[in-house]
Amino acid sequence: MRSFPRIGCRRASAALVVLALGVGLLSVLTGPQATAGELHDRKQAVQKQIEKANHEFDESSARLRRATQALSHAREQLTQARAELGDVRARLALARQRDEEMKAALAEAEARLDQARTDVANGKQALQDQRDLVVDTITSIYQQGDPSLMAFTSILNAQTPADLTRQQEANSSLVDRQDNAYDDLRAAEVLLKVHEDEVADATAEVAEKRQEAAEHLVEMEQLTDEALSAKQRVQAMVGQRKDAESAAFRARQKDRKALAALKRQEDRIDKLIQEAIRKARAKAAANAKKHGRPVDTNGLLMHPVNGPVTSPFGYRIHPIYHYWGLHDGVDFGAGCGANLYASHGGKVLSEYYSSVWGNRLYLNVGMINGKFITLIYNHLSRYRVGVGTTVSRGEVVGYVGTTGWSTGCHLHFTVMENGKPVDPQKYF
Repeated sequence: MRSFPRIGCRRASAALVVLALGVGLLSVLTGPQATAGELHDRKQAVQKQIEKANHEFDESSARLRRATQALSHAREQLTQARAELGDVRARLALARQRDEEMKAALAEAEARLDQARTDVANGKQALQDQRDLVVDTITSIYQQGDPSLMAFTSILNAQTPADLTRQQEANSSLVDRQDNAYDDLRAAEVLLKVHEDEVADATAEVAEKRQEAAEHLVEMEQLTDEALSAKQRVQAMVGQRKDAESAAFRARQKDRKALAALKRQEDRIDKLIQEAIRKARAKAAANAKKHGRPVDTNGLLMHPVNGPVTSPFGYRIHPIYHYWGLHDGVDFGAGCGANLYASHGGKVLSEYYSSVWGNRLYLNVGMINGKFITLIYNHLSRYRVGVGTTVSRGEVVGYVGTTGWSTGCHLHFTVMENGKPVDPQKYF
């Protein structure tokens, strides 16, 4: 028997199992022919079954496992999506701040360009004014005569040294006026060139700032799209998480119902077994008075199917749920539809379908050496005999299948001694 999935009502379910086992123990303890050794064995069997019941409710079914994994994955994706959204929003905020800084820098560059253009215009006007002033100055000077001739004439006409000095100072003043006019003109030309260079630099700076702003605008648009996409992913993840939570809840509810149904079925079978044990013990006690010899159990059972043993009785890693637990039977590998044989003559005690075991068949062998033997066939595709049918050793009772929690076509064959699973190999 495989362990069952973990469910929310573990303690309550385990309590029901303990109660049922306790009732079974009480019936044996009060039954006829119960020896001290049997009571001790039965007590240990009940304790082990209680431990097993607790363990069975610690494992999840495939549906619950998938639903729980989906819920965990949805939560991880939601956390990741929210982190991504936060990162995009942070980068978008920095980009917007950078955008404001770039706008301010562009405005300053454009203001400098406007000022440089104004300075150039003013410089051109100043240069033109200076040119006009030079023309007027030179014209005025030469209207009074050629300065060099005037200097020569003043020397010839001077009556005294003082006259000569005055004439020379006057001539020097005219020359200075001319030189100053030319100097101012050259200065205006240089200043105009400086302003024109400033215009060129400012124009290049504005063009660069505008290019940066255009590129940044593209980045802003991309970040905005990313933020919107991340927000949509978060919303989708929220929806998926809710769906996963609902699926996990439904899986738990379905498992509770399946386990409750299985518990009822097993309780019913247990009652049948206990009643059969009571009758078999009474019959065995009567036979013991006549014969008094134990039966050799070596070779008591024949193999229930033509196929190799693929998984023996004992503890192993569960093939579906991957936990370490007791494999309470022997798995035989065989194709679906292969014949299943009665390992021993007996009476079909029960047949039913379980979501865990699939189609099950209980075969009551009877009391052998003081132990009530029951054979259980699991995962059948269909039955060949019905409940209450008495079958002979080697008779076909059903066919191999893969119903219930199964990884493929096989027979899970269980041998029960007084309701406790034992290794079937000792009976083959």
